[in-house]
Amino acid sequence: MAEGLTRQQLYDRIRASSKEEYILEEMTRLGFWARNTTQPSPSETLIRKEGELRRELNELLAEKQKYRNRERMLADMRKERMQKAKDKRAETKKRNEEKRREKAAAWVVQKNLNIVYLGEEVSAGLNKNVSDEAQLKKFCLPVFNDAVALANAMGITIGKLRFLAFNRKVATGTHYQRFAIPKKSGGTRVISAPMPQLKAAQHWILEHILYKIENGKAAHGFVPGKSIVTNAAPHVGQDLVINMDLRDFFPSIPYKRVKGLFCKLGYSEQVATILALICTEPEVDEVMLDNRKYYVAKTDRHLPQGAPTSPAITNLICFKLDRRFEGLAAKYGYVYTRYADDMTFSVKGDAADKAGQVIWAVKQVVKEEGFTLHPDKLKVMRKGDKREVTGIVVNEKLSIDRDTLHKFRALLHQISKTGLAGKHWGKGNIISSMEGFANYVYMVKPEQGAKLKATLATLLQREDIKAEARSIWTGEATAVAAAPADTIADTTASVTPVTPKPEGKATGAEKPWWDIL
Repeated sequence: MAEGLTRQQLYDRIRASSKEEYILEEMTRLGFWARNTTQPSPSETLIRKEGELRRELNELLAEKQKYRNRERMLADMRKERMQKAKDKRAETKKRNEEKRREKAAAWVVQKNLNIVYLGEEVSAGLNKNVSDEAQLKKFCLPVFNDAVALANAMGITIGKLRFLAFNRKVATGTHYQRFAIPKKSGGTRVISAPMPQLKAAQHWILEHILYKIENGKAAHGFVPGKSIVTNAAPHVGQDLVINMDLRDFFPSIPYKRVKGLFCKLGYSEQVATILALICTEPEVDEVMLDNRKYYVAKTDRHLPQGAPTSPAITNLICFKLDRRFEGLAAKYGYVYTRYADDMTFSVKGDAADKAGQVIWAVKQVVKEEGFTLHPDKLKVMRKGDKREVTGIVVNEKLSIDRDTLHKFRALLHQISKTGLAGKHWGKGNIISSMEGFANYVYMVKPEQGAKLKATLATLLQREDIKAEARSIWTGEATAVAAAPADTIADTTASVTPVTPKPEGKATGAEKPWWDIL
């Protein structure tokens, strides 16, 4: 038996050719048959030829047998076809994967160079990146053609700008901390306080764009150099004062209107889209799913109450409204001013009889400008009534409500006698609320306010008052620390001391003006 071959392998080799050919090969290998290298012998040639013919015959017989079996033939053809298709799919998949990787790499490069998508329903105009430089120079505004220039000016990356502006219907995070404060008229008002990164971006927009545009003469709210005092002063001594409020002022201004404002100023649609997204937000529902919190948008984007940009944007959007009301006031001989959503008309003399016509005309203009009057906040104050404008009495001179002032003086007297225990003022922390009211009085009546501020400062320097104040701060701070995460915002708002600035009230605050957020 040949070395290294089993009996079955030996039979297979003989069957593949012939017994004689196998014997010849083995004899040649073992040296019993002399190999003729020049010319083979006739017997060797015949033996090998017979082996070749036998192999060809076996192949032909096998092929004939295969084609005789039709099912086997079809199966082999199908198998061959499937293998070819599989190989083709694998090649196509490999080619598509390479294209996907190239596309992903190009997308990463594109994302680092520009912003081409910011979410559903807001990305249509991002390919338009040419601003109207003449219009921007007319308003003395900085020129930005695209997102790259805007990001560079703001000192942030393209990725950060995209993160702040991206419009998500469902998100796992939020740019705002929301809490509710009570309204004077009942109910609550939701305040959306922006997180530090978004707040910094909004302040940049406020300082470098919005504050550079001159407001109308009638606007006094949130305008540098103006305040509730300048808003009330034109109405001093008038025989008739009409106060009206716009309903849901900030939420009634949608994202599209804010974007249109920035486009009208001269910015390209790409830049206007980004600026409008940074300055607006939708109302959201907080949903828990698999122990994870999701923020689901339930309304369209609009101006939030609490963003530093919202008041300035409303002043610019209301520019046409103010001009129309100024024309209406001039027609009937009235004086008109507006502080945020509070509109005031006043007049002296016989023109007071035309109050009904003025109110009707105001309602028509408000409707045409896309706003709604608050039906419960229309006040007509005539001669002999206490006439107030943004919380300031304007009967004969600028003054403060006597009853409120008397109560505040009584509160200071009681604190000097028995301390802070059991005392209340305003809806927040008593100390910050008292300081806010004293500053408010100082803004309206400087001499009177200075005395109240001095008295309050003297009280707060007393050791017993200091100890009580310290316990108040510590107790409320502990309450904030122990409160659940979804209530911390509301609690913090009531304990953070804020002193009002003469330029205006805090965003979203409800009258009286000393109620500090």
